Amino acid sequence: MSVLEGLEPKNVFRFFEEITKIPRPSYKEEKISRYLVDFAKERNLEHYQDNLGNVIIIGEAAPGYEKVDPIILQGHMDMVCEKEPDCFIDFEKDPLTIKVQGDEITAEGTTLGGDDGIAIAYALAILDSDSIPHPRLEFVCTVSEEVGMEGAKGIDVSVLKGKKLLNLDSEEEGQMLVSCAGGCRADCILPAEWKETKGQEVTIEVTGLRGGHSGAEIDQGRANANTMMGRILLELSQVYSYRICRLEGGSKDNAIPRECKAGLLVKKYTGRDKKHTKKSEKGLAKKLEADVREIESRIKKEFSAADPDIQILVSAGDAVTQKALTKKAGQKAVTLINLMPNGIQRMSDDIEGLVETSLNLGVLSLDEEKLSLRYAVRSSVGTAKEFLVKKMECLMETLGGTLERAGDYPAWEYRKESKLREDMIRIYKEMYGKEPRVEAIHAGVECGILAGKIEGLDAVSIGPDMSGVHTTEEKLGISSTKRTWDFILKVIANK
Repeated sequence: MSVLEGLEPKNVFRFFEEITKIPRPSYKEEKISRYLVDFAKERNLEHYQDNLGNVIIIGEAAPGYEKVDPIILQGHMDMVCEKEPDCFIDFEKDPLTIKVQGDEITAEGTTLGGDDGIAIAYALAILDSDSIPHPRLEFVCTVSEEVGMEGAKGIDVSVLKGKKLLNLDSEEEGQMLVSCAGGCRADCILPAEWKETKGQEVTIEVTGLRGGHSGAEIDQGRANANTMMGRILLELSQVYSYRICRLEGGSKDNAIPRECKAGLLVKKYTGRDKKHTKKSEKGLAKKLEADVREIESRIKKEFSAADPDIQILVSAGDAVTQKALTKKAGQKAVTLINLMPNGIQRMSDDIEGLVETSLNLGVLSLDEEKLSLRYAVRSSVGTAKEFLVKKMECLMETLGGTLERAGDYPAWEYRKESKLREDMIRIYKEMYGKEPRVEAIHAGVECGILAGKIEGLDAVSIGPDMSGVHTTEEKLGISSTKRTWDFILKVIANK
């Protein structure tokens, strides 16, 4: 039986539920791309699929709308795949397990993929209908948006006739986005040097953080599990001699990491409390655990409002001899994590409350060859983004590492004159008796890239209420989905 049966709009939620059953992580969108092509074939709709997997589906104008300017509907196929530690779903094979909680839809133990599955559901519900009035509709659905907007960069839009674009990748009802930040991915890499080392095994885990979208929620003051682990390791290095044998945290550069784990070989206590310097292994472990508890207490106090459920777990094992980073390599690793900037770097001078420039340490990993720190870098000012990356490169060079840059995408600049924006504001006021919020955001959407491909493109981004995007707390508002649907129908029916 359908989980979403009975919810309105019926066809939107029917398609959305079908989409949640189709695996679609970034770079693995073959199944959802094929689903879209099959949808178009079954309805004899003009469609295009490129070698990246991007799909364009065209619905010709309804009677009476043949002379109305075409509208481009746009969203992306891929989703951020995050899961709880005790969830064993394979995102490349398994469907999501969704459920209804009051007026919201969520998934059990995973992200929901409302970002941007709801855009696909809206578009397919319109294209599936014979009774919805609209001009020529051109649905553009891209791949790999969440990892640098690579689908939008590679897509050929020469078949499109529209100059008005309705992007459906926003997350607040009543908000119309008209500008966004540009960005890139920056991988900071330090060579790893290993040595057989004897010490007591200790595992430290940072967990319980709220996480969130590294663009939309970077201003919420939430903790970053990776940088927090760096802080813990720095403080412990001042009173313990240890070597690092494991570091891992986060899985997406554009998600604020919720968990990070470190494995250490602790050699001895070097602090001022001399009675612990020659203690047994058990005593050393107890002392270290007590010191971590003290660090945790300070951190929890600092983040009591923004991230109240932080936990730092410590477990000690036996004395072993195994490979660990050399002392020098470990010191460089801790220095890098702590000295590389993270979070908001500058607020906008032009728009009150808007983050201008930021970066997020989303993924921390250590293997045989290297320590890697993966950042999402964002800015609405191109020169500010470039300067931030140059500073990162400077630090990497000083520490003997390198920075690899990928996934650059441009900022979407505000358009002073926009007929689409004016019409949407008017329609919204007529429907709801109030002004919508016309805003810029620090997160990225594909409008900037597509504006560079389509001369004179007039674009606005909207969407229903979603919360916890890019986390396992992701939720999609049901009644908000219905209201946003009604608004979309009015916009596309406007002559």
